Amino acid sequence: MARAFLVVMDSLGIGGAPDAGSYFNGDLPDTGANTLGHIAAACAAGEAEDGRSGPLRLPNLDGLGLGAALRLASGARGEGLDADPSGLWGAAEEVSRGKDTPSGHWELAGLPVPFDWTYFPKTKPCFPQDVVEEVKRLAGVEGILGDEHASGTEIIARLGEEHQRTGWPICYTSIDSVFQIAAHEETFGLERLLKLCEGLAPMLHARRVGRVIARPFVGEPGAYRRTVNRHDYALAPPGPTLLDLVQGAGRQTHTIGKIRDIFAGRGVGQAVTGADADLMAHLETCVAEAAEGSLTFANFVEFDSLYGHRRDVSGYARHLEWFDGGLGPILSALRPDDLMILTADHGNDPTWPGTDHTRERVPVVAKGPYSGQIGIRAFADVGASIAAHLGLALPGPGRSFLVRDHVSL
Repeated sequence: MARAFLVVMDSLGIGGAPDAGSYFNGDLPDTGANTLGHIAAACAAGEAEDGRSGPLRLPNLDGLGLGAALRLASGARGEGLDADPSGLWGAAEEVSRGKDTPSGHWELAGLPVPFDWTYFPKTKPCFPQDVVEEVKRLAGVEGILGDEHASGTEIIARLGEEHQRTGWPICYTSIDSVFQIAAHEETFGLERLLKLCEGLAPMLHARRVGRVIARPFVGEPGAYRRTVNRHDYALAPPGPTLLDLVQGAGRQTHTIGKIRDIFAGRGVGQAVTGADADLMAHLETCVAEAAEGSLTFANFVEFDSLYGHRRDVSGYARHLEWFDGGLGPILSALRPDDLMILTADHGNDPTWPGTDHTRERVPVVAKGPYSGQIGIRAFADVGASIAAHLGLALPGPGRSFLVRDHVSL
Protein backbone atom coordinates (compact mmCIF):
# COMPACT_ATOMS: atom_id res chain seq x y z
CA MET A 1 0.00 0.00 0.00
CA ALA A 2 1.27 3.48 -0.89
CA ARG A 3 2.55 6.01 1.67
CA ALA A 4 2.53 9.83 1.41
CA PHE A 5 4.74 12.59 2.79
CA LEU A 6 3.76 16.27 2.63
CA VAL A 7 6.66 18.58 3.52
CA VAL A 8 6.14 22.34 3.90
CA MET A 9 9.18 24.59 3.57
CA ASP A 10 7.58 27.39 5.56
CA SER A 11 7.52 30.68 3.56
CA LEU A 12 9.40 29.52 0.42
CA GLY A 13 7.32 31.52 -2.06
CA ILE A 14 8.23 31.76 -5.74
CA GLY A 15 6.53 35.03 -6.69
CA GLY A 16 3.86 35.59 -9.30
CA ALA A 17 0.71 35.74 -7.16
CA PRO A 18 -1.85 37.54 -9.34
CA ASP A 19 -3.44 39.25 -6.33
CA ALA A 20 -0.18 40.35 -4.64
CA GLY A 21 -1.10 44.02 -5.13
CA SER A 22 -3.92 43.63 -2.59
CA TYR A 23 -1.51 42.61 0.19
CA PHE A 24 0.90 44.91 1.97
CA ASN A 25 4.08 45.15 4.01
CA GLY A 26 3.56 48.48 5.75
CA ASP A 27 2.38 50.87 3.05
CA LEU A 28 3.95 48.94 0.16
CA PRO A 29 2.12 46.21 -1.79
CA ASP A 30 3.60 42.74 -2.24
CA THR A 31 3.65 43.12 -6.03
CA GLY A 32 6.96 41.70 -7.23
CA ALA A 33 7.85 39.83 -4.02
CA ASN A 34 9.67 36.58 -4.80
CA THR A 35 11.29 34.78 -1.89
CA LEU A 36 13.25 32.14 -3.80
CA GLY A 37 13.92 34.28 -6.86
CA HIS A 38 15.36 37.18 -4.90
CA ILE A 39 17.45 34.91 -2.67
CA ALA A 40 18.93 33.23 -5.77
CA ALA A 41 19.65 36.64 -7.33
CA ALA A 42 21.34 37.90 -4.16
CA CYS A 43 23.50 34.75 -3.98
CA ALA A 44 24.54 35.11 -7.62
CA ALA A 45 25.46 38.76 -7.04
CA GLY A 46 27.67 37.92 -4.06
CA GLU A 47 25.26 39.56 -1.62
CA ALA A 48 24.61 36.49 0.56
CA GLU A 49 28.07 35.51 1.74
CA ASP A 50 27.55 35.17 5.52
CA GLY A 51 28.31 31.53 6.30
CA ARG A 52 28.08 30.45 2.66
CA SER A 53 29.31 31.65 -0.73
CA GLY A 54 28.42 31.83 -4.41
CA PRO A 55 25.28 30.93 -6.34
CA LEU A 56 22.48 29.14 -4.52
CA ARG A 57 23.07 25.37 -4.69
CA LEU A 58 20.00 23.15 -4.30
CA PRO A 59 20.72 20.08 -6.42
CA ASN A 60 18.07 17.83 -4.89
CA LEU A 61 15.19 20.30 -4.92
CA ASP A 62 16.18 21.69 -8.30
CA GLY A 63 16.45 18.19 -9.71
CA LEU A 64 12.82 17.61 -8.79
CA GLY A 65 11.81 20.85 -10.51
CA LEU A 66 12.21 23.77 -8.09
CA GLY A 67 13.89 26.07 -10.60
CA ALA A 68 11.39 25.11 -13.29
CA ALA A 69 8.54 25.90 -10.86
CA LEU A 70 10.09 29.30 -10.16
CA ARG A 71 10.21 30.12 -13.88
CA LEU A 72 6.64 28.91 -14.36
CA ALA A 73 5.24 30.91 -11.44
CA SER A 74 7.00 34.22 -11.91
CA GLY A 75 9.29 34.14 -14.93
CA ALA A 76 12.34 34.52 -12.68
CA ARG A 77 15.35 32.57 -13.92
CA GLY A 78 16.94 31.67 -10.58
CA GLU A 79 20.71 31.65 -11.08
CA GLY A 80 21.95 28.10 -10.56
CA LEU A 81 18.44 26.62 -10.54
CA ASP A 82 18.34 25.30 -14.09
CA ALA A 83 18.21 21.49 -13.84
CA ASP A 84 16.05 19.45 -16.19
CA PRO A 85 13.29 18.26 -13.80
CA SER A 86 13.06 14.56 -13.05
CA GLY A 87 10.08 14.77 -10.71
CA LEU A 88 6.53 16.03 -10.73
CA TRP A 89 6.61 19.82 -10.67
CA GLY A 90 4.56 22.98 -10.88
CA ALA A 91 3.23 25.81 -8.73
CA ALA A 92 0.16 26.57 -6.65
CA GLU A 93 -1.74 29.72 -5.75
CA GLU A 94 -4.00 30.37 -2.79
CA VAL A 95 -7.65 31.40 -2.74
CA SER A 96 -7.93 32.00 1.02
CA ARG A 97 -7.65 35.69 1.81
CA GLY A 98 -4.85 35.41 4.35
CA LYS A 99 -1.12 35.12 3.73
CA ASP A 100 -0.55 33.31 6.99
CA THR A 101 0.37 29.87 8.26
CA PRO A 102 -3.11 28.46 9.10
CA SER A 103 -4.64 29.66 5.82
CA GLY A 104 -1.85 28.10 3.79
CA HIS A 105 -1.77 24.78 5.64
CA TRP A 106 -5.53 24.34 5.87
CA GLU A 107 -5.86 24.98 2.15
CA LEU A 108 -2.99 22.62 1.30
CA ALA A 109 -4.91 20.03 3.34
CA GLY A 110 -8.00 20.64 1.20
CA LEU A 111 -9.85 23.29 3.21
CA PRO A 112 -9.74 26.91 1.98
CA VAL A 113 -10.57 29.33 4.81
CA PRO A 114 -14.28 30.17 4.41
CA PHE A 115 -14.23 33.40 6.44
CA ASP A 116 -12.19 36.55 7.02
CA TRP A 117 -9.73 36.49 9.89
CA THR A 118 -9.79 39.23 12.51
CA TYR A 119 -6.76 41.52 12.50
CA PHE A 120 -5.72 44.14 15.01
CA PRO A 121 -5.36 47.79 13.92
CA LYS A 122 -1.95 49.39 13.43
CA THR A 123 -2.40 51.70 16.37
CA LYS A 124 -0.81 51.88 19.81
CA PRO A 125 -2.54 50.55 21.81
CA CYS A 126 -3.98 48.04 19.33
CA PHE A 127 -5.81 45.49 21.50
CA PRO A 128 -9.40 45.85 22.80
CA GLN A 129 -9.50 46.76 26.46
CA ASP A 130 -11.49 43.68 27.47
CA VAL A 131 -8.78 41.48 25.93
CA VAL A 132 -6.10 43.35 27.86
CA GLU A 133 -8.08 42.94 31.07
CA GLU A 134 -8.40 39.20 30.45
CA VAL A 135 -4.63 38.89 29.96
CA LYS A 136 -4.05 40.74 33.22
CA ARG A 137 -6.56 38.55 35.06
CA LEU A 138 -5.17 35.28 33.74
CA ALA A 139 -1.56 36.32 34.41
CA GLY A 140 -2.29 37.88 37.80
CA VAL A 141 -0.57 41.15 36.86
CA GLU A 142 -1.53 44.82 36.85
CA GLY A 143 -0.54 45.62 33.27
CA ILE A 144 0.94 44.45 29.97
CA LEU A 145 3.83 45.67 27.84
CA GLY A 146 3.80 46.28 24.12
CA ASP A 147 0.17 46.39 22.94
CA GLU A 148 1.35 47.11 19.38
CA HIS A 149 2.42 45.71 16.02
CA ALA A 150 6.05 44.61 16.30
CA SER A 151 8.77 42.18 15.27
CA GLY A 152 9.15 39.55 17.96
CA THR A 153 12.91 39.74 18.27
CA GLU A 154 12.86 43.55 18.28
CA ILE A 155 10.17 43.92 20.93
CA ILE A 156 11.84 41.35 23.20
CA ALA A 157 15.14 43.21 22.91
CA ARG A 158 13.39 46.51 23.64
CA LEU A 159 11.05 45.46 26.46
CA GLY A 160 12.67 42.31 27.88
CA GLU A 161 14.40 44.04 30.77
CA GLU A 162 11.21 45.89 31.79
CA HIS A 163 9.31 42.61 31.52
CA GLN A 164 11.75 40.90 33.88
CA ARG A 165 11.54 43.82 36.33
CA THR A 166 7.74 44.17 36.37
CA GLY A 167 6.59 40.66 35.54
CA TRP A 168 4.21 42.07 32.92
CA PRO A 169 3.90 39.95 29.74
CA ILE A 170 4.92 41.43 26.38
CA CYS A 171 1.89 41.39 24.07
CA TYR A 172 2.12 42.17 20.37
CA THR A 173 0.72 41.30 16.96
CA SER A 174 1.61 41.49 13.26
CA ILE A 175 -0.14 41.76 9.93
CA ASP A 176 -1.37 38.19 10.56
CA SER A 177 -4.35 37.25 12.70
CA VAL A 178 -2.33 36.58 15.84
CA PHE A 179 -2.04 37.61 19.48
CA GLN A 180 1.51 36.89 20.65
CA ILE A 181 2.74 36.84 24.23
CA ALA A 182 6.46 36.83 24.98
CA ALA A 183 7.77 36.03 28.44
CA HIS A 184 11.03 34.95 30.02
CA GLU A 185 11.13 31.22 30.71
CA GLU A 186 12.87 31.62 34.05
CA THR A 187 11.59 34.84 35.60
CA PHE A 188 8.00 34.54 34.31
CA GLY A 189 7.92 30.77 33.88
CA LEU A 190 7.32 28.65 30.80
CA GLU A 191 4.34 26.74 32.20
CA ARG A 192 2.79 29.97 33.40
CA LEU A 193 3.14 31.45 29.89
CA LEU A 194 1.59 28.39 28.25
CA LYS A 195 -1.30 28.39 30.72
CA LEU A 196 -1.89 32.10 30.05
CA CYS A 197 -2.04 31.58 26.28
CA GLU A 198 -4.24 28.52 26.57
CA GLY A 199 -6.65 30.39 28.83
CA LEU A 200 -6.84 33.41 26.52
CA ALA A 201 -7.29 31.45 23.29
CA PRO A 202 -11.06 30.69 23.51
CA MET A 203 -11.90 34.39 23.86
CA LEU A 204 -9.90 35.30 20.76
CA HIS A 205 -10.93 32.27 18.72
CA ALA A 206 -14.55 33.30 19.24
CA ARG A 207 -13.61 36.56 17.48
CA ARG A 208 -11.85 34.68 14.63
CA VAL A 209 -8.35 35.59 15.69
CA GLY A 210 -6.41 32.67 14.22
CA ARG A 211 -3.74 32.04 16.82
CA VAL A 212 -2.57 32.89 20.31
CA ILE A 213 1.17 32.26 20.29
CA ALA A 214 3.39 31.71 23.32
CA ARG A 215 6.85 33.17 22.60
CA PRO A 216 9.20 32.14 25.43
CA PHE A 217 12.72 33.55 25.60
CA VAL A 218 15.78 33.31 27.81
CA GLY A 219 18.96 35.29 28.43
CA GLU A 220 19.92 38.67 29.82
CA PRO A 221 19.40 42.26 28.63
CA GLY A 222 21.22 42.73 25.35
CA ALA A 223 21.43 38.98 24.77
CA TYR A 224 17.87 37.66 24.77
CA ARG A 225 17.03 34.74 22.49
CA ARG A 226 13.78 32.95 21.75
CA THR A 227 13.60 29.21 22.51
CA VAL A 228 12.12 26.24 20.68
CA ASN A 229 9.33 26.03 23.29
CA ARG A 230 6.99 28.20 21.23
CA HIS A 231 3.41 26.95 21.21
CA ASP A 232 0.55 28.05 18.96
CA TYR A 233 -3.03 27.83 20.23
CA ALA A 234 -4.84 27.81 16.91
CA LEU A 235 -8.47 28.01 15.95
CA ALA A 236 -9.60 24.55 14.89
CA PRO A 237 -10.28 24.07 11.16
CA PRO A 238 -14.01 24.60 10.47
CA GLY A 239 -14.29 21.45 8.35
CA PRO A 240 -12.57 18.14 7.53
CA THR A 241 -8.97 18.17 6.31
CA LEU A 242 -6.62 15.65 4.77
CA LEU A 243 -5.47 14.63 8.25
CA ASP A 244 -9.05 13.87 9.32
CA LEU A 245 -9.63 11.88 6.13
CA VAL A 246 -6.56 9.69 6.54
CA GLN A 247 -7.14 9.07 10.24
CA GLY A 248 -10.84 8.42 9.65
CA ALA A 249 -9.90 5.72 7.14
CA GLY A 250 -8.02 3.92 9.90
CA ARG A 251 -4.59 4.92 8.62
CA GLN A 252 -1.70 6.28 10.68
CA THR A 253 -0.79 9.96 10.62
CA HIS A 254 2.56 11.40 11.68
CA THR A 255 2.98 15.16 12.15
CA ILE A 256 6.30 16.94 12.42
CA GLY A 257 6.92 20.52 13.59
CA LYS A 258 4.09 23.06 13.86
CA ILE A 259 1.44 20.82 12.27
CA ARG A 260 -0.08 19.81 15.61
CA ASP A 261 -0.57 23.46 16.59
CA ILE A 262 -1.83 24.57 13.16
CA PHE A 263 -4.58 21.94 13.14
CA ALA A 264 -5.40 22.38 16.85
CA GLY A 265 -4.39 18.79 17.57
CA ARG A 266 -7.01 17.28 15.23
CA GLY A 267 -6.01 14.27 13.17
CA VAL A 268 -2.34 14.71 14.03
CA GLY A 269 -1.55 11.19 15.24
CA GLN A 270 2.05 10.79 16.40
CA ALA A 271 3.29 14.38 16.74
CA VAL A 272 6.83 15.64 17.30
CA THR A 273 8.27 19.14 17.53
CA GLY A 274 11.71 20.72 17.81
CA ALA A 275 14.31 22.68 15.88
CA ASP A 276 14.54 22.03 12.13
CA ALA A 277 17.61 19.83 12.59
CA ASP A 278 15.58 17.59 14.91
CA LEU A 279 12.67 17.60 12.48
CA MET A 280 14.88 16.41 9.62
CA ALA A 281 15.86 13.41 11.74
CA HIS A 282 12.19 12.72 12.50
CA LEU A 283 11.32 12.90 8.80
CA GLU A 284 14.10 10.44 8.02
CA THR A 285 12.71 8.09 10.69
CA CYS A 286 9.20 8.29 9.25
CA VAL A 287 10.48 7.46 5.77
CA ALA A 288 12.24 4.44 7.22
CA GLU A 289 9.49 3.24 9.55
CA ALA A 290 6.03 4.69 8.78
CA ALA A 291 3.35 2.11 8.10
CA GLU A 292 1.91 1.34 4.69
CA GLY A 293 -0.99 3.65 3.84
CA SER A 294 0.17 6.35 6.25
CA LEU A 295 0.52 10.13 5.88
CA THR A 296 3.45 12.12 7.26
CA PHE A 297 2.86 15.89 7.31
CA ALA A 298 5.88 18.07 8.20
CA ASN A 299 6.56 21.79 8.58
CA PHE A 300 10.08 23.23 8.64
CA VAL A 301 9.52 26.64 10.24
CA GLU A 302 12.99 28.16 10.54
CA PHE A 303 13.03 29.47 6.94
CA ASP A 304 10.24 31.77 8.10
CA SER A 305 10.88 32.38 11.79
CA LEU A 306 14.67 32.79 11.79
CA TYR A 307 15.38 34.23 8.35
CA GLY A 308 12.31 35.52 6.51
CA HIS A 309 10.89 37.75 9.24
CA ARG A 310 14.38 38.90 10.17
CA ARG A 311 15.15 39.75 6.52
CA ASP A 312 18.32 37.64 6.66
CA VAL A 313 19.10 36.73 3.05
CA SER A 314 22.33 34.85 3.80
CA GLY A 315 20.68 32.92 6.60
CA TYR A 316 17.74 31.91 4.43
CA ALA A 317 20.07 30.78 1.63
CA ARG A 318 22.26 28.90 4.10
CA HIS A 319 19.21 27.13 5.55
CA LEU A 320 17.94 26.20 2.10
CA GLU A 321 21.28 24.60 1.27
CA TRP A 322 21.30 22.76 4.60
CA PHE A 323 17.77 21.52 3.98
CA ASP A 324 18.61 20.36 0.46
CA GLY A 325 21.61 18.44 1.73
CA GLY A 326 19.55 16.71 4.41
CA LEU A 327 16.84 15.91 1.89
CA GLY A 328 19.13 13.90 -0.39
CA PRO A 329 19.35 10.69 1.66
CA ILE A 330 15.66 10.92 2.52
CA LEU A 331 14.66 11.04 -1.14
CA SER A 332 16.92 8.07 -1.84
CA ALA A 333 15.24 6.08 0.95
CA LEU A 334 11.70 6.48 -0.41
CA ARG A 335 10.02 3.27 -1.52
CA PRO A 336 8.91 2.87 -5.15
CA ASP A 337 5.23 3.56 -4.38
CA ASP A 338 5.86 6.45 -1.94
CA LEU A 339 4.93 10.02 -2.83
CA MET A 340 6.72 12.98 -1.24
CA ILE A 341 5.44 16.46 -2.12
CA LEU A 342 7.49 19.50 -1.10
CA THR A 343 5.74 22.86 -1.10
CA ALA A 344 5.24 26.06 0.95
CA ASP A 345 2.40 27.89 2.67
CA HIS A 346 3.11 31.54 1.70
CA GLY A 347 6.11 33.77 0.99
CA ASN A 348 8.42 35.75 3.25
CA ASP A 349 10.84 37.53 0.92
CA PRO A 350 13.94 38.49 2.96
CA THR A 351 14.78 41.25 0.45
CA TRP A 352 11.35 42.90 0.82
CA PRO A 353 10.54 46.00 2.93
CA GLY A 354 8.90 45.32 6.28
CA THR A 355 8.97 42.10 8.26
CA ASP A 356 5.69 40.44 7.26
CA HIS A 357 4.81 37.51 5.02
CA THR A 358 4.52 38.16 1.28
CA ARG A 359 1.67 37.02 -0.98
CA GLU A 360 3.20 34.61 -3.51
CA ARG A 361 2.65 31.43 -5.42
CA VAL A 362 4.45 28.40 -3.97
CA PRO A 363 6.40 25.53 -5.52
CA VAL A 364 4.95 22.03 -5.78
CA VAL A 365 7.69 19.48 -6.48
CA ALA A 366 7.47 15.77 -5.83
CA LYS A 367 9.24 12.45 -5.99
CA GLY A 368 7.16 9.34 -6.56
CA PRO A 369 5.59 7.22 -9.27
CA TYR A 370 4.63 10.34 -11.24
CA SER A 371 6.52 12.93 -13.27
CA GLY A 372 6.03 15.92 -15.54
CA GLN A 373 4.62 19.43 -15.31
CA ILE A 374 1.32 20.00 -13.51
CA GLY A 375 1.04 23.72 -14.35
CA ILE A 376 -0.28 26.28 -11.86
CA ARG A 377 -2.75 24.63 -9.55
CA ALA A 378 -4.79 25.47 -6.46
CA PHE A 379 -3.38 24.87 -2.99
CA ALA A 380 -6.28 22.47 -2.33
CA ASP A 381 -5.15 20.30 -5.25
CA VAL A 382 -2.14 19.25 -3.16
CA GLY A 383 -4.35 17.64 -0.52
CA ALA A 384 -6.61 16.08 -3.14
CA SER A 385 -3.60 14.58 -4.91
CA ILE A 386 -2.18 13.05 -1.73
CA ALA A 387 -5.58 11.60 -0.91
CA ALA A 388 -5.81 10.10 -4.42
CA HIS A 389 -2.35 8.57 -4.04
CA LEU A 390 -3.54 6.91 -0.82
CA GLY A 391 -6.69 5.62 -2.54
CA LEU A 392 -8.97 8.08 -0.74
CA ALA A 393 -11.26 10.89 -1.88
CA LEU A 394 -10.93 14.26 -0.14
CA PRO A 395 -14.15 16.31 -0.04
CA GLY A 396 -13.87 19.93 -1.12
CA PRO A 397 -12.67 21.94 -4.09
CA GLY A 398 -9.32 20.23 -4.68
CA ARG A 399 -8.64 18.18 -7.81
CA SER A 400 -5.84 15.63 -8.12
CA PHE A 401 -2.99 16.45 -10.51
CA LEU A 402 -1.54 12.91 -10.42
CA VAL A 403 -1.26 10.83 -13.59
CA ARG A 404 0.22 7.33 -13.57
CA ASP A 405 0.21 4.97 -16.52
CA HIS A 406 -1.97 7.47 -18.38
CA VAL A 407 -4.75 7.12 -15.78
CA SER A 408 -5.69 10.26 -13.83
CA LEU A 409 -6.00 9.79 -10.07
